[in-house]
Amino acid sequence: MARSRLAHRARRRPRARGVRLLVQLTVLALVVASTSAFALLHTSAVVVVDGQPVQVEGYARTVGDLLANEGIKVGERDLVIPSLDQRVPSKVVVQHAQQITVVVDGERQTVWTTAGSVGEVIDDLGLRDDVRASASRSDPVGRDTLLVSTVKTVHVVVDGQTIDAVTDGSTVRDALVDVGVVLAAADRLSVPLGATAVDGLAVVVTRAQSAGDTATEAVPYETQEVENSTMVKGDRKVATRGKAGVRTITYHVETLNGVVVSRTPIASTVTTAPVAEIVHIGTATVPPVGNVDPGSAQAIARDMVYARGWDEQQFACLVQLWNKESGWRVNAENKSSGAYGIPQALPGSKMATVADDWRTNPATQITWGLNYITSRYSTPCGAWSAFQSKGWY
Repeated sequence: MARSRLAHRARRRPRARGVRLLVQLTVLALVVASTSAFALLHTSAVVVVDGQPVQVEGYARTVGDLLANEGIKVGERDLVIPSLDQRVPSKVVVQHAQQITVVVDGERQTVWTTAGSVGEVIDDLGLRDDVRASASRSDPVGRDTLLVSTVKTVHVVVDGQTIDAVTDGSTVRDALVDVGVVLAAADRLSVPLGATAVDGLAVVVTRAQSAGDTATEAVPYETQEVENSTMVKGDRKVATRGKAGVRTITYHVETLNGVVVSRTPIASTVTTAPVAEIVHIGTATVPPVGNVDPGSAQAIARDMVYARGWDEQQFACLVQLWNKESGWRVNAENKSSGAYGIPQALPGSKMATVADDWRTNPATQITWGLNYITSRYSTPCGAWSAFQSKGWY
């Protein structure tokens, strides 16, 4: 009987050993699998926070995880490229939004911006390139109020003539300096020198009578139009701003008992020559657009262009522009800059101001793109002209 029990135990040992071995192998496999998965989450990336690069290594599945692990806080107004839910790439850009005060042509506004430089703030405001700012475009965005003055025309009535001054000066004083009008100490103006220069403002200069034998007056500049084959027909652009000259007049003065009784001009000399205003006139024609597939992005854009009162030529300019930018692909993405979509918005998330479906809806992207073109270049042909001269718009 004892021998039978021993034999039974002997028969059970191999089976028990097999079970234990199976359990051990299973545990080992789980450890290896979890270790491998953990290793896959190990990341190494450069995180650029407000322009300052930081090398980061750690374990994270998404950009949001990586930033949270590093204690880098981001808010809803902050710019993160790529977005928080994306897998971690080799480089992550974080630009924290800040609130700044901007005064544009005397109008004060408070805005949130993720721009790193004054130039980027000006671009985000949709202003033209030829504006005057209180800081250099390359300067970082600070807490000081940013003063921006756009290009406008100020009508200066002086010395019996009217000079239409194209200026980006913020005050009447700046506009007079830009146009070359020289004031004497006793001259009077219809508006204060420190008044804000706005488009269409008329400034009347009343000259004081001089008891001396010389006086100066402004010499108006000429406007010259030059054809430019790189600009679309119908477009005009001031290439060189005009500046008035100065004429010095010498008088023969007769007095009687210390009172001036006659003042006769005997000589007139242009002491400062005027600078002619050069205006480029577009001569290029845009090739007509062929048939557009119904329901395509271009068909959507054509309807939107016409709805804004633009014609076929403007649509043709738009086709040329976005052919170059994105090939009209709704998911076109510039990996280096972060520009996205048909209009190549930078960053693409700007288009969320139109709708949340900005990543996939061509109508949303086109609406945002046309709004941008209108605010910055007035028309698609204006944007196309800028692209041809600069390589971007």
